[in-house]
Amino acid sequence: MRIPAAGTVPWRLRDGTLEVALVHRPRYDDWSWAKGKLDPDEDWAVAAVRETDEETGLLVRLGPPLPESRYLLLGRDGVPADKVVRYWSAQVTGGVGHLLNEIDEVAWLDVPSAHSRLDYARDREQLLALVRLQQTDRLDTWPLVLVRHAHAVARGSWDADDPLRPLDALGGARARDLRGVLGAYGVTRVVSSPSVRCVRTVEPYAVSAGLRVRTRAGLSEEGFEADPSKAPKHLARLLERGEPALLGTHGPVLPTLLDDLAQRLDLDAAGSVEVVEEFAEARDDKLFKGEALVCHVVGRGAEARVVAVERHVP
Repeated sequence: MRIPAAGTVPWRLRDGTLEVALVHRPRYDDWSWAKGKLDPDEDWAVAAVRETDEETGLLVRLGPPLPESRYLLLGRDGVPADKVVRYWSAQVTGGVGHLLNEIDEVAWLDVPSAHSRLDYARDREQLLALVRLQQTDRLDTWPLVLVRHAHAVARGSWDADDPLRPLDALGGARARDLRGVLGAYGVTRVVSSPSVRCVRTVEPYAVSAGLRVRTRAGLSEEGFEADPSKAPKHLARLLERGEPALLGTHGPVLPTLLDDLAQRLDLDAAGSVEVVEEFAEARDDKLFKGEALVCHVVGRGAEARVVAVERHVP
């Protein structure tokens, strides 16, 4: 039996010193990271943000992922279970710090103090990984999320113009699920192909976040076919802005955009082999319908480089 869980290591710089937030559980009298079990069918990233909010009262935006933890627990029936906890670095974006879920204290500590106070050796792996990210200028990132439109009504079943082809029931459900995923990364700018199936894929998130969907003809299949140079220019503008952003488009457009981003992969980053492999698989797949590819970016414009990638597949 596997117990999936997710959590974060919230961090901040205070007078130039890196600090992290630990939580104390009086039931176990231990200090660890904010984490908790996934709800049924919940995305790992969504659970990490939700649990952090519930345990610390802090609202966070996920950054580069950190090493996961695996350990055995005895279930209520006495049967051993394999608990798997995925972690992310996280920047605090708000919250009032109200404590919930059996947490009686949240402590912001510098790295040496946190290392000493953590009760489990496995939790120090995330702390050390966070320090390595900071030391190599890869901790303070912003997310660029590429989204392929969700499942739409089949072309053969649609008599009107193709750009008007809508999502089907499966695609609509995926669009609603993407709200939590995109919210976990704090996306603040939404740019999409004007095709209905693309707009409807990202619209539920945009509405929930109070954002406008900015449509660009160059990101549509028809616009890309007419002028393949426009789509990379839209990507370049997002890289120049350097704010948490989403770009929604189509399968035929994605290879060109992914080839551009491949040139920005940070090959000197720790775990760069895994990053390259993950990115290459996504590029070969042209993303699955409804998939969100999260690229964690350092810098902006010509200096922008991708230091981590994540795939959120339906």
